[in-house]
Amino acid sequence: MIVLFDADSLIYSSCINVEDLEDACAKFDEVLMSIVNKIDEDYDVKELIVFNSAKGNFRKILMNSYKANRTQPKPPLLSQLSDHVTKEYNSRIAYGMETDDLVAIYWNKLQKEFGRDHVTIVAIDKDYKQLPCLLYNYHVKHQKMYNISELEAINNFYTQMIVGDTADNVNFCKGYGVKYAEKIFKNCKSRYQFIRKTFELFKTIYKSKAREKFITCHTLLKLRT
Repeated sequence: MIVLFDADSLIYSSCINVEDLEDACAKFDEVLMSIVNKIDEDYDVKELIVFNSAKGNFRKILMNSYKANRTQPKPPLLSQLSDHVTKEYNSRIAYGMETDDLVAIYWNKLQKEFGRDHVTIVAIDKDYKQLPCLLYNYHVKHQKMYNISELEAINNFYTQMIVGDTADNVNFCKGYGVKYAEKIFKNCKSRYQFIRKTFELFKTIYKSKAREKFITCHTLLKLRT
């Protein structure tokens, strides 16, 4: 199994309640290896590729308010720990996009080369559920491997287009939630059907600007592969 580890969230949490950089590094290293070891018990890990940090983001150019709601101060050790991870794990850094875009690009390439069941993404970010992948959520409340089918991935993505993403300040269909998405997608069996149902809602909300809004929302939420 090739493990693609999105380390951004773990880097952030490793900076909390520690006294200095040495403690933060030790905390990160310990948790990372415990997660990989747990996966190895069932999936025979052959390679670990770590991803962290991103420089530049095309989505912020597309929409100025993208992630503008993130005003909480960053932990003081965040930048230093990120540098440590980059150096110690030879991690991959995203340029012009977000970390999860780069992870998705690697996943798409590797699953085509080695087979879908030989690559897993490790992250707590729900955005990865739009990929038909093996996804290990290491959050203490989950610690579970999800096997996401093609249809589930499509459903997850277009549900997100309707529900929005409060963490990224993306909400084009205010007032419409998961229950509404479940209702309109109940009988959908193809990507086209999901697109049609979603676009019908955008037409209801935005009238003549529906196509423009649909494309913008799709571009903001869709991971690059």
